[in-house]
Amino acid sequence: MELRHVEPVRVAGALSARWPHALLAAVVVLTLLRFAAGAVLPLSADEAYYWLWSRHLAAGYYDHPPLIAFAIRAGTALFGNTAFAIRCAGLALSVAASWAVWQTAKLTLPERPAAAWACLFFNLTLMVAVEAMAATPDAPVIAAAAFFLYFLARVEAGHGGQWWLAAGIAAGIGLLSKYTALFFGAGALVWLLADPRGRRWLLSPWPYAGGLIALLIFLPNLLWNARHDWMTFAFQFGRVDRGPFTLRFLGEFVAAQFGMATPFIFILALFGLFVRDGRSRLAAAMIWPAAAYFLFHALHDRVQGNWPSFLFPALALCAADAMFRIYPAGWKARLVEFSRKAAVPVAALMLGLIYLQAVTGILPLGRKDPLQRLLAFGFAQTANDIVAVAQKHHAVALLTTEYKTTAWLRYYLLKENVAVVPVDEPWRWLMTPSASKALLSQPLLYVANVRQDGVATVAQMFDTVRDCGTVTRSRGNQPIDRYRLYCVSGAKPGVQGRIP
Repeated sequence: MELRHVEPVRVAGALSARWPHALLAAVVVLTLLRFAAGAVLPLSADEAYYWLWSRHLAAGYYDHPPLIAFAIRAGTALFGNTAFAIRCAGLALSVAASWAVWQTAKLTLPERPAAAWACLFFNLTLMVAVEAMAATPDAPVIAAAAFFLYFLARVEAGHGGQWWLAAGIAAGIGLLSKYTALFFGAGALVWLLADPRGRRWLLSPWPYAGGLIALLIFLPNLLWNARHDWMTFAFQFGRVDRGPFTLRFLGEFVAAQFGMATPFIFILALFGLFVRDGRSRLAAAMIWPAAAYFLFHALHDRVQGNWPSFLFPALALCAADAMFRIYPAGWKARLVEFSRKAAVPVAALMLGLIYLQAVTGILPLGRKDPLQRLLAFGFAQTANDIVAVAQKHHAVALLTTEYKTTAWLRYYLLKENVAVVPVDEPWRWLMTPSASKALLSQPLLYVANVRQDGVATVAQMFDTVRDCGTVTRSRGNQPIDRYRLYCVSGAKPGVQGRIP
């Protein structure tokens, strides 16, 4: 595909020198909206779960490496156990990641407004709006990816081999966030092999020194896994097992990324990805290895929509690159021109509608709204209703068999100091103290989401298990979830539980 670069004044009507200031203002507005949403929206179950990790810091956990727990602990140490405090570290990292995207574009794209466009595209994607706001491992891994890309751009610009060391630090931090950061190294290798100027680094000690730094930063989690039967590795890499070939999940994966990037930013990114000159080679190299794996995985199993989150800094750069090229006349030129005009308004509309629905629930969709299900709307009242039933039946603690209910109950009953005891999935709670036999021998109340009712499991642990009714989680008059309650007593020998 032979393309010519475009002077800023010729793109999308008139991208004049004044545009960067307007685009920066838009980024500031988007950032403030993300902070405001992070302050007012209730926690997701996963966020509450990682908050539980932060109360029992360790070098590793069953599901993920530990960095998100330390980030949450820093926020709650400053601001208490509030939703904003739990999310504030991730929100701050999203600002840092935006700066890194801006600076990387300044180094790799010659047009003056390109950096501002890259930063704006990055902040307009639903992936960043959601995952950089939520207190999940995606927030730090996105920031680590943005800085890894920035440090390699400094290497590419000829600023010295020492920037490989900084890239190693970013990679190590990424690995302490999510194991998908292994793709950082794969992307760097693709870039070195694809760029004739970059191949000389393969004969230099700098990249290897950077890799060693990444390994040293990651070492605590490696040692923790070695002491715990490699459980996190088994959980995460167990997903790599090939299932039977199917096209069922491929369309789902592509559609999810099409939506998470927003449609026209996604299209622009594709055009920026499929180019042969050097200006977007680094960003493209960061995308190709992971994209190839996810496409392969989607031919055998489901790819969760957030898994490619760390690719979005590079994706934003590819989209900005496409803003400043002239394509030969034809359908490609028409599609790019339309995408240039539609990218920002469509993304802003999508993002605005999602924020509006999340904050106000203006559409009474109940369980049909994924935001209502994922976030703890109405759960504070539900937790109080559960405690009232427990007190009525003289239960001294709440039993659970599913981590999401455990996490929400523990968070929303923190001030009431009600013990919540998970009696299943002990590998999730290795860092927490064991429940005493004296506690388990007293009357208890088992709380089960009706869609994940583990009463059969509980019945094997206790002599008496009887139905004590249900409570409903609602937002306004719209029911979202139901929880069945069981009065439990008579712990059998060998029953164990944890108190997170």
